[in-house]
This record gives sequence, C-alpha cells and structure tokens, in this order.
Amino acid sequence: MSLQIPSSASFNVAAIQMVSTPVLEENFNAARRLVAEAAGQGAQLVLLPEYWPIMGMVDTDKLTCAEILGEGPIQTFMAQLAKEYGIWLIGGTLPMIAGEVGKVLNTTLVYDPAGHQVSRYDKIHLFSFSKGEESYDEARTIVYGKETGSFQAPFGKVGLSVCYDLRFPELYRALGDCALIVVPAAFTYTTGKAHWEILLRARAVENQCYVLAAAQGGKHPNGRRTWGHSMLIDPWGEIKSVLAEGEGLVSGSIDPHFLRGVRDSLPALLHRKL
Repeated sequence: MSLQIPSSASFNVAAIQMVSTPVLEENFNAARRLVAEAAGQGAQLVLLPEYWPIMGMVDTDKLTCAEILGEGPIQTFMAQLAKEYGIWLIGGTLPMIAGEVGKVLNTTLVYDPAGHQVSRYDKIHLFSFSKGEESYDEARTIVYGKETGSFQAPFGKVGLSVCYDLRFPELYRALGDCALIVVPAAFTYTTGKAHWEILLRARAVENQCYVLAAAQGGKHPNGRRTWGHSMLIDPWGEIKSVLAEGEGLVSGSIDPHFLRGVRDSLPALLHRKL
C-alpha cells in the first residue's frame, strides 16, 4: 500500500487538553488560549477534545446548545479561530441537532486555514459503562452516527474518530489509508487508566500511521473525572508527547519520511488477507 503524500515536509500538529465546564464562555476562553499557544509554537493542525464546548451538570444540558450545520456560536468560534491562526482546526465534538426529540449528534467538524468547514463526522459508537457508582449511557441523549469521516490535509489523509470508537478497530480499517488518525476524547478515569494508552498505540501500530489524541483531563464541576493523557504516537507505536492531567497541549510533527520507512521495512498493510 503506497501512501499518497502531496508534501514530503514535516507537518506540525498539536492536541489540546481541557477540563471543560458547563459554561460555554469559560470553555471558549480556555480553547482560545490553548489554540493560540499551540499556533505560537508552530502547530499547523490543532485538535480539540470531545465535548470541549460543554460538559454539563447533567447529560441533557448539551441539548440547550445544539446547533444546526453552518449556524451557531460554537461553529462561528471554531471557524474564526482556524482563520485567525491560519491552522487546520479539528473541533473535537459539539452537539448538533438530530432528528430525534431529546437527543443530539456528537459531531466533529473540521475547518481549513481559511475558516471553511471541510469535513464532518458524527460519532458512530456510543459509550455505556456501569460499575459500582459509575454509570454512563450516551445513547440516552445521543443519536448514533452512520458514516465514517476523513479529509485530505497537506501531508495526507486524516481519519476522524471519537473516544469510544477507539475500541472498534474495524472503524479504522474502514477509513482506509491514513497518514494520521485523530481521537478527541473524554475517557473516564477508570477506563482510561486501564485501556487508553494501549488502545491508542495499537491503532497506530496496526494502521502504521500517526495517532493524535486530545482528551478531557481532570475533575469537572459535574463531579466527573476524566483520564487526560492526551498524546501523539508515531507509526511505530512510540509516544512522542503526552500530558497526564490538567489544561495544556501536546505537540510534535508528522514526518512522512518516517511513516514511509515504517511501511517499507514492515509492509504489514500489504500482507492483509481478510
């Protein structure tokens, strides 16, 4: 499998880690500050975490700020941010109006450096978990997405996924040949501690591509604790940058020469039989 790369130059990327609150304006301010910091360090592509605009006190809080495509303060903010800093901005997720009453879509929108929305992905796999006092069920307030999402960046194809998608390798195979896979997430502390790193590194190794993961990372006002550990992983499965907890960012570069070298020396993608 040959990787189609328009440019052989390295490309700088960053993942933003947040501890989002129920207040949109607070999260806007945090996102702006962190994106500005990433751009100031030379990032050309920036990834926000899942649920970055709002982590409500209850699951239904996100219904109050759900938007339709092309309209709304969250989308306006992301488009302006991408244009202001001249970056590719992958907007974590935001709540989008769905066809079912009382539910939203958990959507990733991508903006190019001119601020144009160029790709969309609605999260396909919805998280549920119950152990002791911990209980989550995203399907109560979110509609399942149906189609994979990707876009073409200057260094190659970028595959879109969100949080719980990470446990379903068939999704990443369906994305095809990617130079980079992104994973905005809000992994719980319990599941993140057990599985986050190993799953991210597995996705990088089996797809022989870079993986950039932007997480929620800390104790939120609603009492929820997220795992954090945003990271960039190379196609050999090595962690290039990681942030354990709290607000901040991880950064590094996509190196097409290294990516091609991994695939040339171990052509596993050419050896698939199924």
